[in-house]
Amino acid sequence: MPQTPENGRYAGLPPVIGSEAAVLILGSFPSIQSLAAQEYYGNPQNQFWRIMGALDLADPHDPYPVRCRSLTSRGVALWDVIASCRREGSGDAAIRDPVPNPVPGLLAMHPGIRLVVLNGKGGAGRWFARFFPELAGGVAPRVAILPSTSPAHARLSLSAKVREWQIVSRHATT
Repeated sequence: MPQTPENGRYAGLPPVIGSEAAVLILGSFPSIQSLAAQEYYGNPQNQFWRIMGALDLADPHDPYPVRCRSLTSRGVALWDVIASCRREGSGDAAIRDPVPNPVPGLLAMHPGIRLVVLNGKGGAGRWFARFFPELAGGVAPRVAILPSTSPAHARLSLSAKVREWQIVSRHATT
């Protein structure tokens, strides 16, 4: 979604969630490429969909709607911590004036969610702790901070990230 001239803010994407959600994966805020495509993890350099493929949760070669249906059919939901913000570029460090998504409300509407995954410590993890300290303790539901799938965070190999992200497939439904 392009920046609106009225207020200079970007608006995020709606959640991708099914009625039987068991895992909620939260990013920080979509990249410029993701917003333009209206797709979570729309930057082809982002490793998210390759990781979901390695975990047999979604085929990264399928069209985006099919990938989303694959995730929701396994109880995996996608959303972001931030609903809207000002930002120059795609980096989390450039986020200004963030407004959070109503994550506690979503969790209340989907009590079957037993795991909240934060995609990266410095992005989603930092914003989640800032906006939702009552949830950051990770008691119910459990909160796990996993290595970022962003191309800006290449410290770990793809195979190492897949090992860390296996917690998602362990909590997904069959």
